[in-house]
Amino acid sequence: MAKENLSDRRKRRNRFAIKSKANGKVRICVERTNKHIKVQLIDDQKGVTLASASTLEKDLKLANTSNIKAAETVGQLIAERAKKAKVSNVVFDRGANIYHGRVKALAEAARKSGLKF
Repeated sequence: MAKENLSDRRKRRNRFAIKSKANGKVRICVERTNKHIKVQLIDDQKGVTLASASTLEKDLKLANTSNIKAAETVGQLIAERAKKAKVSNVVFDRGANIYHGRVKALAEAARKSGLKF
């Protein structure tokens, strides 16, 4: 058997805890790499992704040079797309990422734009 990565274990543990506490709320899932940040609105009961946003999109890829500013833009964008999907209350799933830097900037921008978590 291959050794399991500690961050994978942490992701799975956090995801299970969040799903059990969500009580039917939509989950906002953040994936962060060294260059990019991706966000999805996931309905775990139906098993579908309602909306997504990423710095890999053409508009954001060309417009933003700073990682923090790009994360804030993605946070605003996911909040707008959540409003279109008629979602206002979500549960924040940061995965194995620490709530600091780009993840924090994304969360605060989404809160300012109208998402509640």
